[in-house]
Amino acid sequence: MDNNRTHDLHDKRLADAWATLQAHSDKGLPLHTDPSRLAFADPEFLLRRETRGLRMQLELMKPDLEMRAHGIENTVVVFGSARFRSEEESGALIAQADAAGDSVAADRWRKLARSSHYYEKARAFGKLVAQYSNDREPQDKLFVCTGGGPGIMQAANRGAYEGGGLSVGLAIALPMEEEANPYVTPALSFKFHYFAIRKMHFMMRAKALVAFPGGFGTLDELFEVITLVQTKKAKPVPIVLFGSDYWKQLINFDFLAEEGVISPNDVKLIEYVDAPQDAWDYIKTFYKL
Repeated sequence: MDNNRTHDLHDKRLADAWATLQAHSDKGLPLHTDPSRLAFADPEFLLRRETRGLRMQLELMKPDLEMRAHGIENTVVVFGSARFRSEEESGALIAQADAAGDSVAADRWRKLARSSHYYEKARAFGKLVAQYSNDREPQDKLFVCTGGGPGIMQAANRGAYEGGGLSVGLAIALPMEEEANPYVTPALSFKFHYFAIRKMHFMMRAKALVAFPGGFGTLDELFEVITLVQTKKAKPVPIVLFGSDYWKQLINFDFLAEEGVISPNDVKLIEYVDAPQDAWDYIKTFYKL
């Protein structure tokens, strides 16, 4: 038997194993432990506590292989609130809440609408990154990478899409999860169970971080990057805080330096900007692009 026939045989057997599980699921039947099931197609086995390490390894490997296959080696990571919407969508949501007589929802959307300009600016920034990279050699391209969700993440992916570039989305499975936003390149839209592995993928290729105003998730990712750079566990990268008034009101880094809990040089790890071009110019200057 030649190699191609052997390869086809193996492919069919693997497909058959998954087809059996799918048929079981389609009938709404519960899955029970089955020692005869192939190990890789045995959910009970893969979801055991003892196989957690294998699951984490797979979450690390799958996106890594796919990104390599698409030439994704250098990324600009964009964080920010998932709750901010475009100006058009914000207006529609306010009108919808008003029409329904839901004053609580209307007030909430009006408050969030004040930050719609951040959506538009993240969109413009994503477009700048994509347009720069379009005519570069593969090793010199930069790709927008976000958490794949709505709000600022969608805006940055949307800008990259409008600029003719690929972009990455690293989504996380949560109880209130939404589908990945439609502007992530489909082949580069990944979903994670483990926050830790997702964080690794954010940093593995990151050449810059641009953090727009956001909440707990944005702060979590921001301090992860700052700490890795501060402790020299990661190479220095531009750390850009977009929206200087927001960030300076939220976090007083100078106070931390005055109290001695960080060094004065640590404050210099951060750059404040208020315009998409300024954010992009800072990254270009950092790398002498």
